[in-house]
Amino acid sequence: MDNANASGHSAPNGSRTLALTIAAIGVVYGDIGTSPLYALKECFSPHYGLTPGRAEVLGILSLIFWALTLIICIKYLAVILRFDNEGEGGIMALMELVVRQLTKPTQVSIVIFLGLFGSALLYGDGIITPAISVLSAVEGLTVAAPALGKAVVPITLVILVGLFAIQKYGTSRVGRIFGPFMLGWFTLLGVLGLINAIQTPEIFEAVNPYYAWQFFALHKFHAFVVLGSVFLVVTGGEALYADMGHFGRKPIMRGWFMVAYPALALQYFGQGALLLREGNIASTIANPFFHMVPSWAVVPMVIIATFATIIASQAVISGAFSLTWQAQQLGYLPRLKVTHTSSEERGQIYMPTVNWVLFISCAFLVIAFKTSGALAAAYGIAVTSTMVITTLLAWQAMRNILQWSTPVTAFICTVFLVIDASFFIANTLKFFDGGYVPFTMAVLTLIVMITWRRGRTILSERIKQRSKPLVDVINEDIDRYTIVPGTAIYMTGSGGVAPPAMMNNLKYNRVHHENVILLTVNVQKLARVEVQKRIEFEEIRPSVWKVILNYGFMDQLTLQDDIKSFPEEGVLVDFTDVIFVLGHETLTVQDGHGMARWRKELFVFLHRNSRTPARYFGIPVKQTLEVGSHLSI
Repeated sequence: MDNANASGHSAPNGSRTLALTIAAIGVVYGDIGTSPLYALKECFSPHYGLTPGRAEVLGILSLIFWALTLIICIKYLAVILRFDNEGEGGIMALMELVVRQLTKPTQVSIVIFLGLFGSALLYGDGIITPAISVLSAVEGLTVAAPALGKAVVPITLVILVGLFAIQKYGTSRVGRIFGPFMLGWFTLLGVLGLINAIQTPEIFEAVNPYYAWQFFALHKFHAFVVLGSVFLVVTGGEALYADMGHFGRKPIMRGWFMVAYPALALQYFGQGALLLREGNIASTIANPFFHMVPSWAVVPMVIIATFATIIASQAVISGAFSLTWQAQQLGYLPRLKVTHTSSEERGQIYMPTVNWVLFISCAFLVIAFKTSGALAAAYGIAVTSTMVITTLLAWQAMRNILQWSTPVTAFICTVFLVIDASFFIANTLKFFDGGYVPFTMAVLTLIVMITWRRGRTILSERIKQRSKPLVDVINEDIDRYTIVPGTAIYMTGSGGVAPPAMMNNLKYNRVHHENVILLTVNVQKLARVEVQKRIEFEEIRPSVWKVILNYGFMDQLTLQDDIKSFPEEGVLVDFTDVIFVLGHETLTVQDGHGMARWRKELFVFLHRNSRTPARYFGIPVKQTLEVGSHLSI
């Protein structure tokens, strides 16, 4: 299961692994790497009513250290990253991996629902991370000049515009630029933390989990509520799994254990040491990160931190692209424009629609909440929910894929669930303070996913009802019409029936081409399909071929190149004289049978606005003939 890299090669060489590791530090760990800007200060937010005494500081630091260790080091890097789907990660890839091992329909339905809802929840994380990260960095200006408070929101919006504008250049180029910078950022975090920690060496006692227990014993329910803010230190955990297809497992693990983990641990210990020394100073409690540096260095640190938060957003943005591509290929979302930004790493893509929807959502959050503290209340519910779902799916993966025994699997999953559920319950207490935002977005996304999937099923059934069996059309009807020179390629997705475009062409034009190819693009529930296994041919009668192109859900759809290879497989046609005859369905809603009427209306809207097969597959306009038809669903 351990693919060495995302591009499907057996193993990268040393220099390539190093390059991918540095790029992963820039993209994958950007989110978790900027949590020190706001995580610890939120733990001592005034609404918790905690003062930074020794027991409180050591207790919260102990919770932070063990959250990083148990969730990131053990759960994700040691266990979850084992479940790669042909090199791809993320909850949807895990869902498909688990589904292939199940036989009972009920289990399959439950796993698919969990996977889709977990995926939808990640979009909520995708809109909050850029907003809270950039806001928290720009707020550092108020430490140096309190009068600049009114400029924080406008500056944040300008930065977000630039951030989303550069996405079209791809994570490969972004990683090369951001990787070295984030390497320097983590170094800076570690050095600043160490300098402050060694001034109060007792802070390292927080490694002992006893202090976490003591904190709960002392503050009881209030300590449990604080878990909602402690969780902010691990909010990039799910994104690192989703980005595995971009960089591979090995570079992600090296980047964490060699750079990110020690730097973050030292940074939090350093902030804790500062609070032990200056816990009676309100301004230090309000923003311990920027008080770790001398006053003359605050503005340079704000600039550096702003760049770091721009990079932090890459993990969730690139993760959202990967997630949408997977959902689209598996038939859960409409066809959207996709640009593959790297010829080497096939998982690196850019989706303009997703990009700008995320930007608009982020801008709305910044304007509505105005401060990182207010946004912190909205943060956590989506990610903790997804982590719980990931653990539930991991149970099946451990049992059926890794073949671990039931006692071992039960012990591991129980530990993970106790941790995940504790953070989840603590975050639900913030629901009405803003947590409803990502949750509502997740529910709406889930509705779109299941509506699109169900709508496609209903549409396919209507097409089958109106079409004739393919064998009858080929063996009986086609011989009645005039033969014209050239080759016609009909794209079809309904097995066993003639495509509507073919039926209408014969019915209204009363001709057929001397060569006919019935082409099906089959996206399998595998991440990748080897090139040698991509094409399947069947000559169903002279000059009439049935061709299936098999792709994985993370493969680039190289339709044009694959079609040019047909002559090598025995389809001896002149592809300079080919026309693609494609169907174009106009849909209307007839009733609520099979799906609620409002969901059918939603499906019709999505169908009308999705990319046509010609544009989606990159078929030249001059070689395309669209044959329209009207269907009621």
